[in-house]
Amino acid sequence: MNITAIILAGVVVGAVGLLIAVLLGIASEKFKVPVDEKAIAIRDELPGNNCGGCGYAGCDGLAAAISAGEAPVNACPVGGAAVAEKISEIMGVEVGDTEKMVAFVKCSGTCDKAKDKYEYVGIEDCVEALSVPGGGPKACSYGCTGFGSCVKTCEFDAIHIVNGIAVVDKEKCVACGKCVAMCPKGLIELVPYSAKHLVQCNSHDKGKDVKAVCDSGCIGCQLCKKNCKFDAVEIDHFLAHIDYSKCKNCGLCAQKCPAKVIL
Repeated sequence: MNITAIILAGVVVGAVGLLIAVLLGIASEKFKVPVDEKAIAIRDELPGNNCGGCGYAGCDGLAAAISAGEAPVNACPVGGAAVAEKISEIMGVEVGDTEKMVAFVKCSGTCDKAKDKYEYVGIEDCVEALSVPGGGPKACSYGCTGFGSCVKTCEFDAIHIVNGIAVVDKEKCVACGKCVAMCPKGLIELVPYSAKHLVQCNSHDKGKDVKAVCDSGCIGCQLCKKNCKFDAVEIDHFLAHIDYSKCKNCGLCAQKCPAKVIL
C-alpha cells in the first residue's frame, strides 16, 4: 500500500472540499434573499385562513403588503380588531377606528313571497342554474336562487338557506368576501355591522314588473329618498341603495317604504 498516495488523495479531497465550502459561502452571501423581520412577525399574528378577503392571495401576501406600507394594519377581516392591534404594535402605528363589516344578501324573495316559473330539477348550484332557461326557476331574475353556492364557499358557517333564500349570521360572519365573489347574481355585499336599515332587494325592474314576480321587492317609488334628511338614499335604475357613510339609522326610510323592503 502506497502511504504517500493515500495522503495525497486525502489532501486533494480536503482541498476540494474546502474550495467548495468557500464557493458556497460566497454564493450564499451574493444570492441571499433579504429577510423582512416585520413581515415574519406580522405573518405570525395573522390567523392563517388564506381566505383572500383582504384582497391578497393569502396571509403571506398580506403580511408582506402591510410590512411594505401597501396595506393597512387592519386589513385582515378574519383577525378583526384584536389582530389589528397586535400588528399596529409591530408597525408602530395607530390602528384607528374601524367598523366591522358583515355580508348581507339583498333579497327577501322567500318561498312564500317570490313566484317560480317552473319546477326545477337539476344540480342545486347557483352558478349551474344560470345556464338553464331563465337563469333558474325563480320568476325574479335578480333574486336569490337559493341553491347555496355561497353556503358551500363560506368557511365560517355564517350563511344558511332559510325559506328559499340565503341568510347571513352576522355574528359568525368575518367579511372575508368569498360569498360576495361566489354569488353569480351579485346579490351579496359587505355592509357595516351597525347598519340597522338595509334594502333587501336587488331588482332593477320597474315597480309593476317587480310586483308581478315578488310580493316584497323594491318598486323604486323614491319615497325613501325623498324622506331621508341626510341624503343617504339613492335610487339606481328603480332600486334604492343606502350610503352607510351618511346614514344615521333614523329609520325614516323604513317607515315610509310602502313595500316594506327596507329592514
